[in-house]
Amino acid sequence: MLDAFVHASPFHELAALLALAALVGIVGQVLRQPLIVAFMATGVIAGPAVLGIVRSHEHIELLAELGIAVLLFLVGLKLDLQTVRSLGPIAVATGLGQVAFTSLIGFVIGLALGLDAVTSTYVAIALTFSSTIIIVKLLTDKREVDSLHGRIAIGFLIVQDFVVVIAMIALSSLAAGTGEGGGGEAGGFGRIVTVIGYGIGAVLVVLAFIRYVADPLVRRLARLPELLVTFSIAWAALAATVGKELGFSMELGGLLAGISLASTPYREVLVARLASLRDFLLLFFFVALGAKLDLSLLGAQIVPALVLSAFVLIGNPLIVLAIMGAMGYRKRTGFLAGLTVAQISEFSLIFIAMGYTIGHVSMETTGLVTLVGIITISLSVYMMTYSNGLYRRLEPMLGVFERRVPYREEQAERQGMRRRSHDVVVFGSGRLGSGIADRLRERGTAILLVDFDPEAVRHWRARGIDAIYGDACDPEFLAELPLTGVRWVVAALPHYESGLTHGDPRLMLLDGLRSRGFEGRVAVAANRTGDAEVLRARGADVVFLPFEDAADRAVGLMTEPEDAGDAGATVDASGPAVDPPAGRG
Repeated sequence: MLDAFVHASPFHELAALLALAALVGIVGQVLRQPLIVAFMATGVIAGPAVLGIVRSHEHIELLAELGIAVLLFLVGLKLDLQTVRSLGPIAVATGLGQVAFTSLIGFVIGLALGLDAVTSTYVAIALTFSSTIIIVKLLTDKREVDSLHGRIAIGFLIVQDFVVVIAMIALSSLAAGTGEGGGGEAGGFGRIVTVIGYGIGAVLVVLAFIRYVADPLVRRLARLPELLVTFSIAWAALAATVGKELGFSMELGGLLAGISLASTPYREVLVARLASLRDFLLLFFFVALGAKLDLSLLGAQIVPALVLSAFVLIGNPLIVLAIMGAMGYRKRTGFLAGLTVAQISEFSLIFIAMGYTIGHVSMETTGLVTLVGIITISLSVYMMTYSNGLYRRLEPMLGVFERRVPYREEQAERQGMRRRSHDVVVFGSGRLGSGIADRLRERGTAILLVDFDPEAVRHWRARGIDAIYGDACDPEFLAELPLTGVRWVVAALPHYESGLTHGDPRLMLLDGLRSRGFEGRVAVAANRTGDAEVLRARGADVVFLPFEDAADRAVGLMTEPEDAGDAGATVDASGPAVDPPAGRG
């Protein structure tokens, strides 16, 4: 009877899948596992080998394809030219070294396990990708995003993102050569040339879009945040569709769509707004994958999966540790950075799924990589969570990976280890925020302005001040905000005349900064004296009371000439650029 109810309609089936995902997610949370592991487990449980919930395959596949397009779109949003230029040589060298050694050793292991050359190549490439979602989440939870090993690890992720791009392009070319209607080798070669031509054309269109269209279009759309989100999803889906039709894959199309908007000042808020949608839609990718797996065929894959998992969990960190040690970093930094690549990612499964769709690998190989993903992601979470204790136990054996003089890390320490890009972040560019920003800028302070008004963002950027579009109430946006080295956050936000409420943007900003682990100081503006104590209790170091402060200054200006005998005297409010601002602290 229950089976009949679940399959009475696609909506019933969807409801059952979501309920199962929520239940498995709760279990995963208790076990301190990331959501991606719960999604993979949901896919296997919902598949035909266990509960057999999935029967509306077309609907699930549709949502899965949209999820992949959104995922690649978000990856593309982070691949702007400024990011490429900002990548340090250490991140590039270590990232490329890890990719090269992992793929080479993985290929040899694949051959030793009896896999053919093509399958070994696919598996080896899949082992090089690490999960951006999991690494950033764990580093954020441990407040290690701004640490030396955290910044190098994020550099790994960016390098791997570029490898993903190259792998997708190469795979798309291979798919073009083996596609239907290829007409043999000559036809296959001709199709490859055609697809490459389409690809070059698409890149030129993207460059023209970035140069002439992206910023004014997105600025106009940003006036209605809901419309901006709708446009972004539509843009990703449209580009993925065009990419599929032209033969260079929907994944690459979604990636190019993200790159086309990466140079706009709105990319951080797009990433924040679409992150939850990405996670939701990825559920259907894993459900679709689990529905195709035959667990009876996976028994023979357990030993190969354990061997490959051991390589990822142990070999990948050792590769990074050796490279960083040779480049002059301490063994502790290399070890902690190396742990971040001790798992494969959702991209690994997408890459293998593409190979299966093309016909290059079998479903058994897809199941093998899925097993490796479940094992490595599950275990690496604990390895990163308890990384310091693990290091203390293994430290005596890691001396071989450290130079006698770790010169590069010592040099980084002498330089302060952190290169600040901004000293102060100001939320709100109204009269108060603008005045604070202008005066701090006059004193040589590096300012970043954040505003929810796209016209204000455009105005400040035209004046040469760093400004981005963002919502102080959005915790996902705050998680993406560059706070490395920031000494002050100033909240000059509009607020309710009736006083503080639960949804007040100042309170939400303070809560978001606290959960992010912000170590600097926070100044908040308030109109009511009674709000000051509440704001300080929620984490504000200084509370501005603009009307009272202005009244104090006015009285000072009025009375000082009388007291000092100088009718032209004024109050000099100058001082250190980022010392505690005037106000009620």
